[in-house]
Amino acid sequence: MTGLPMLYDLFIGPFAEFDFMRRALVGIVALSVSGAPIGVFLMLRRMSLTGDAMAHAILPGAAIGYLVAGFSLPAMTLGGLAAGFAVALAAGAVARITVIKEDASLAAFYLISLALGVTIVSLRGSAVDLFHVLFGNVLALDDDVLVLLSGVATLSLLTLAALYRPLVMECVDPGFLRSISRSGGVVHLTFLALVVLNLVAGFHALGTLLAVGLMMLPAAAARFWTADITRLILLASGFGMVAGYAGLVVSYSAGSNLPAGPAIILAAGALYLGSLLIGSQGGLLRRLLPRPHLQR
Repeated sequence: MTGLPMLYDLFIGPFAEFDFMRRALVGIVALSVSGAPIGVFLMLRRMSLTGDAMAHAILPGAAIGYLVAGFSLPAMTLGGLAAGFAVALAAGAVARITVIKEDASLAAFYLISLALGVTIVSLRGSAVDLFHVLFGNVLALDDDVLVLLSGVATLSLLTLAALYRPLVMECVDPGFLRSISRSGGVVHLTFLALVVLNLVAGFHALGTLLAVGLMMLPAAAARFWTADITRLILLASGFGMVAGYAGLVVSYSAGSNLPAGPAIILAAGALYLGSLLIGSQGGLLRRLLPRPHLQR
């Protein structure tokens, strides 16, 4: 019977005993419910690196909010949203009026944004402040942040439900969507707005550098198990929750030696690597193992 108390202390005890662990888990669940489906559509639309670029793009706005009001949730949220939308619109405009493609334009803007944001935070804050901005502090979520994460998750799910058919159609056959409807541009801009909104929400828990990790890694891992979009969304959200729970448990067990945010992303990375190896849809082992020949 000694094994059961040990398992309880390891896997359940931290969440039963400490309020900050429960808050962190609730925040990660909210991010997984909303961010992982966004990651699925980014992956299917071949915009995975766009998510990474937009995660860096919000940094200057969040840094300006920090410069003006310190670690103020409204100031940093509004600043991040403004910066994210500004970079998305600027990158699109540059791609349309110059010879630079949108991916190169996004890369240029995100590099400028990252350097500018780090500089702004460094002007007023300490190295600890910069670390929190870049990597977050998921163990310090308060009621206001949880309300924000829950609100973003609710809004994202409702919007995805309303736009599900045109989003899927744009992933599968964008030319057909353009031929039957003029809503493609509105759907695309609305989807980009959801990307920015979820990255800003994730920023408060995981920082600007890691927020995109919980969005893309579970989605990429889920793709090795199914090709159905509905199942992809459900599985990606489940993988995100599992990674969040595992990362928090590992971080708690390691004490102060392993920050919770990187532990969560490493857990999501482990799920991705495991899926890459043994996934039923294109996993490496299934490709390497000989398939039985058809017999008459």
